[in-house]
Amino acid sequence: MAKVPAKTAASKEKKTAPVKTKKASSSDELEKTGEEILKKLQGLNINKQLQDDIEWCLGSYRHDKNPVGLLQSLKHSHDVLKKELAKKTKGITAKFVSDVEKVLK
Repeated sequence: MAKVPAKTAASKEKKTAPVKTKKASSSDELEKTGEEILKKLQGLNINKQLQDDIEWCLGSYRHDKNPVGLLQSLKHSHDVLKKELAKKTKGITAKFVSDVEKVLK
């Protein structure tokens, strides 16, 4: 019979991985912002063509993670949102527009 090595105190200790806090990456923020803008535009029934573009770009971005088209659509939607804010459209707030600006920078 083969001898079984005795367990040492060190082998009994559980090794724990360091706790990592997950910070939202810029790609997560970009996708989340796109979804928020799309919901806002759909809720207010503003610019149907832009809604379709954002929806298509979100799907494309989820597929290939290339943000070029999504960024262009979000920049265009930012301009539309600023115009709607100037017209004081209900539901478009200055905070929402500034949050979009932060993500686009």
